[in-house]
This record gives sequence, structure tokens and C-alpha cells, in this order.
Amino acid sequence: MDVRPTGIHHVTAIASDPQANADFYLNALGMRMVKRTVNFDAPQTYHFYYGDRAGNPGTIMTFFPWPDAPKGKIGAGQATTTTFSVPEGSLGWWADHLASLNVPTTRPAERGQEDVLALRDPDGLLIELAASADFHDTDPWDGGGVPAEHAIRGIRAVTLTEQDLDGTAAMLGDTLGFRLESEGGGRMRFRTDESGQGVGTIVDVVGDPSAERGVVAAGTVHHVAYRAPDTPVQDAWRRSLAEDGVGVTEIRDRTYFTSIYFREPGGVLLEIATDGPGFDYDEPLLELGRSLKLPPWLEPDHERIAANLPNVRVGG
Repeated sequence: MDVRPTGIHHVTAIASDPQANADFYLNALGMRMVKRTVNFDAPQTYHFYYGDRAGNPGTIMTFFPWPDAPKGKIGAGQATTTTFSVPEGSLGWWADHLASLNVPTTRPAERGQEDVLALRDPDGLLIELAASADFHDTDPWDGGGVPAEHAIRGIRAVTLTEQDLDGTAAMLGDTLGFRLESEGGGRMRFRTDESGQGVGTIVDVVGDPSAERGVVAAGTVHHVAYRAPDTPVQDAWRRSLAEDGVGVTEIRDRTYFTSIYFREPGGVLLEIATDGPGFDYDEPLLELGRSLKLPPWLEPDHERIAANLPNVRVGG
């Protein structure tokens, strides 16, 4: 069975103030709240999922917003930047839009020919918007104040920062089957497919031997998830990783997908998540994110869990 990846499924990060997090991703970035649930392993905190209209794999950015969470430190052993695709010619609009919201932006010089706008979210998480002509089979959300012609198409790339490139490069290329596209200047670019046109197909690995180790807390990425089309392929991934001596978890039920977790040699936590059942599993597409949804084993405590969560105003 072919166990090569088909791109990024989602990126999960840590936030502090749930309302500030929701306001930024719904209003500043114009994403849709496709699921409002809780951290299944720690139901005293929310788990917010943002994405396109239907929450398609490859468009999803998720957060565990812990009120008063300590500030993390972006550094080695982390996914240090998440890059979203926007249509070509849109970055001028985005620069004006973000300036109107007092969100500072920069144009990174080290991206070469790529046209990129860099910014930080309220917790300091590094975000990029990259102008791209790539085809993305997604359904941009236009209900958050960002016109469809400028709306985010999905996750384009993640950047991993490592003190030593070799182990990470070996896992990406040999174990996971990513294709090395280019390298130079301490940066390696891998692709997860041959066409280079899909959502979330790019992984940039930056080597910095002097970089301090990162600390995962507010303003940092917790893990990066890659896609498996179904459970049999996911199980093949799991068996293949175990055979290669990688410590990998059992399959875990996340209601909207199932997951396995493991770490690459530099320390970044990776996940492989199934494409289904999807975010309309427990609520209609038109109502995604409007109410708190819990997995079946937590549903008997719905009233108590909801009462202990902060009141957060979100759109549908």
C-alpha cells in the first residue's frame, strides 16, 4: 500500500485569550469557525477549528486557547511559521486590510521570488500570506469580511526550524516519502506530491545550529498534521513507522477524523489524520461552529463543561 502523504491536514497551535484568538482568525484573516469543541484530552479548554467553508483538509488551523497561558518561545524543534495561500495580486489588499486593523506586516527578503506578507497573531504566532497561482481544490469562506477574490485558499506550507537538518531531512525524504525540491542557504524545501499544486504540499526545513530550543506554550505551534484518505491507509502509516523504529501512538478517535502521533528527529510533533468523517459529522454545513460540540463520551457532562468555559462570541 502506498503510504506517501497527500499534504497537510491541519496545524494546531496554542493561544491564550479565546476571544482575541477568535476575533483575529475570523475577522482579520477571514476564516470560518468550522468547529467549536474542547480539547478531548483536557476538556476544561476550548479547541477551535478555522478553515474554508466546509473545513476541507488542508485549510484547517486549530487552537487550544488556554486563558492566561504562559508565553511560549519560538525556536528549534518547532514548526515556526505557518504559511497560507492567497490569490496572486492579493497582497496589496491584505496589507491595507491588516493595517486598518493595526496588525503590522513585513515583506521577508529571504523568500527570493516568492511574494510573501508576514505577520503575527495576538499571541505572537508567526503567520505568512503567500501569493500563489497554484490550484487549490478548496471552497474559500467569504462570510468573515474578506472578499472571495482575496480570501485564504488553504495552508501552503509550514517551516520547521532545526538545529541539525540531517535527521529531519532523512525522515521527510526516506521515511515519509517527501520529495526534495530545492536546497541552499541552510534551507531545504520538500514537497509531498509531484505536481506541487495541492493544498499544504510544501515543507521548508531551516537549519540553525545556534537556535535555542523552542518552548511550546502560547504563540507556538503544538503539532502539524498530514493527511491520510482513510483508516486503512492511516494504519499502514502506523505499521510502516513502527517498522522503521519510530515511536508512534495508537489510533485515536478525534470524532471528525482519527489520528496517530509521532516526533521527527528534531522534536517536532507530527500527526497523521484521516480526511473523514469531516466537520459536518455532528452539525449541518450551514451551522458549522455556531454551538459547542462534544464527543459522545463527554456529552453527558455537556452542561457542566459549557458552564466552566469562557463565554466567546463567534460567527458561523
